[in-house]
Amino acid sequence: MEAFVEVPVETIELDVVVNEPLFPIASLLEHLTELRKQIIKGLFVFILFFIIVFSTINIWFPYVTRGHSLIILGPLEVVKFYMTISTTLAFGLSMPFLVHFLWSFVKPGLKEEESRFLGLYAPVMLVLFLLGVAFGYFIVNPLSYAFLVSVGATNFDVMVSANEYMHFLVMTTIPLGLLFELPIVALFLSSIGVLTAESMKKIRGLSYIGMGVGSAVITPPDFISQLLVLIPMIILYEISIYLVKRIERKQIESTA
Repeated sequence: MEAFVEVPVETIELDVVVNEPLFPIASLLEHLTELRKQIIKGLFVFILFFIIVFSTINIWFPYVTRGHSLIILGPLEVVKFYMTISTTLAFGLSMPFLVHFLWSFVKPGLKEEESRFLGLYAPVMLVLFLLGVAFGYFIVNPLSYAFLVSVGATNFDVMVSANEYMHFLVMTTIPLGLLFELPIVALFLSSIGVLTAESMKKIRGLSYIGMGVGSAVITPPDFISQLLVLIPMIILYEISIYLVKRIERKQIESTA
């Protein structure tokens, strides 16, 4: 008979792995639900302001036109104009609420430093935007409008349509509101190590040229408007250098 040799066999324990989803479905659904809630709140606020603005259009309309004689080129243009201007104003009035709703959604997912930065500078960003819009409305718009109309009146009968005036008003206000955010953008780039005060000084000349080109692009094609926009841009650039330098000095003192 053949001898059988008993070979010890090691038992291998197999762990049953339960397939887990690649993304936490519950967490994703919670985020989507929260996003949906904030969007609904934003739409509600926007629609509410739109109704208020549209229903009171005869009250505030003279402040927008500044007494200028505007013409309507067709029966449907008046509806288009009222809808456009009401939508623009409603969006502007809703902006603080929309920013708050957006902040409520993104805040839980931010790091502590990012949350602190945005929480500190978000109100400042809103104020700077409103200052830029106010600067455009009270200074750039009336001066550039008067200059352009006077130039045209030399050889032509100037008639301005309501839609053209609205386009001109937006062009001389909203871009300035965005440009006034320059110091905050500089501080943010400095906080993540992309920008320094010394680098801003080195490219000062190129920056001025770029700002000159930018002011020519976003403003009406007249020298007065471009100059009125370029001057505050240069001032804001120098303020940005000063603020970045102060931040750098504080960082050095804190690490010393």
